[in-house]
Amino acid sequence: MESLKTIEIIGTAAFGIAGTFAAMEKKLDVFGTFIIAFITALGGGTLRDVLIGEVPVKWLLEFSAGFVVLMSTIVGLLFKSAIKNFHNVLLFFDSIGLGFFTVVGIQTGISLDMHPISCIALGTITACFGGVIRDISLSNIPLIFQKEIYATTCILGGAVFFLLLKLNVPIMPVEIICLATIVVFRLLSVKFNWHLPRIWKTEKSASQ
Repeated sequence: MESLKTIEIIGTAAFGIAGTFAAMEKKLDVFGTFIIAFITALGGGTLRDVLIGEVPVKWLLEFSAGFVVLMSTIVGLLFKSAIKNFHNVLLFFDSIGLGFFTVVGIQTGISLDMHPISCIALGTITACFGGVIRDISLSNIPLIFQKEIYATTCILGGAVFFLLLKLNVPIMPVEIICLATIVVFRLLSVKFNWHLPRIWKTEKSASQ
């Protein structure tokens, strides 16, 4: 349980930094930057808690989460002038957040004796929906709704999680392998431009 708390703190910090740099890409002021960092870090967990009926949601009872977001925002702002490409930093920390929060969501589902598929869904919601709220708030189409491999990485990591459990691998290595799978697969998918099948043709293809 202590390890899960650590995972949640690291995930919150990673998403807080990702939200900070997403806000700085849009040149928001300091307060706006903190708000975007806050909803990025805690939005998915809030939706998860509401879905499982855990109210008030955790961050209203544990102010440590808000403090972690605040510190993450400050760190991001302090390094603003030293970072040349905000998007690369956003991508890196967003990928870390995906991995850590997927594990948190899965473990939450397990603690409630949910079916593995429901646990994976809960992990995906926890990991992805803070980013959805962030992107909508910044007038962007959320990554989860685009061709990029985003939520798919969480589902893959969840499948790996339960496969390893089935093979009787101890829980700590399972968590580490799961989150590492998500982070690495997400970063590789961006680097090599892997994407889901396209539904709509590009303008160039349509004109041919």
